[in-house]
Amino acid sequence: MSPANEVRKSKAERTAEAREKARLIREAQAKKDKRNKLLIGWGIVAAVVAILVVVALVVTSSLKQNAPIADQGPTPANANIHGGVTLLANSDVAKSDPATVDANSVGDAPKTPAAEVVAPGAEAEAGKPVKVVLYVDFICPICKNFETQYNDQLTSLRNDGKITVEYRPLGFLDSRSTTNYSSRAANAAACVANTAPQKYADYFSALYAQQPAEGSAGLSDNDLKKMASDMGVDIGSCVDDKTYRPYVKYATKEASAIGVTGTPTVFVDGKQWGKGDSAQTPFPDFLQAAIAAKG
Repeated sequence: MSPANEVRKSKAERTAEAREKARLIREAQAKKDKRNKLLIGWGIVAAVVAILVVVALVVTSSLKQNAPIADQGPTPANANIHGGVTLLANSDVAKSDPATVDANSVGDAPKTPAAEVVAPGAEAEAGKPVKVVLYVDFICPICKNFETQYNDQLTSLRNDGKITVEYRPLGFLDSRSTTNYSSRAANAAACVANTAPQKYADYFSALYAQQPAEGSAGLSDNDLKKMASDMGVDIGSCVDDKTYRPYVKYATKEASAIGVTGTPTVFVDGKQWGKGDSAQTPFPDFLQAAIAAKG
């Protein structure tokens, strides 16, 4: 049928068709809007779930890092009961007998600081190299400064056989991080001493090279483990299990009990540097005097 012969639709029919098209358009739009609302709703649900997962991980990690630490635990191989690892010439480390420590066996810190601190195991030993003992904390910036200033000298004298250097890492400044970083880092260092003592000095230096700011969370356990793995040392389970946290707890409590009130606290053949007669004596001079006294 030619256009000229087409049946002309009535106004009512045209109106009905227009209304039907409008209805179909409205229904299509309504379905689209419903679909979009569902997508948005599920997107919000997914976002909330993701946030809850992140929060749960953070809370779980925080609870794990701040969980109570046992009072009793083993000492690492190559470390003494006072929390110390003694570096000898080159990469050698003094050997120690295995032992168990118990923080409950240690007394409380003195109410009045002692005029002279006597550190156990730091006294002079006849016929042996000068003994340098340092109480340190891995988040302590003054400790890092001490290492920066004197590590080369200490290493040189150690390699020449004139001194030994014993580090006793503490958890003194756990309150200066949100994750007990001082104790976590000391535990990681103890793990290295136990597993690969020849890497202890390198790991010790790396902890100061990457020292976090006071008040921060500090390096994560994964970071501490990676630092060791980069040196070819696996301390994964040792860090995860907090194997030597009781040991660090014991060493920290013992240090407080003998009157150590800050880090670094340094002894040379049993005499504390920076106290009494040595208050104004530069550390290199104090150390050299002890070496000369040995003859």
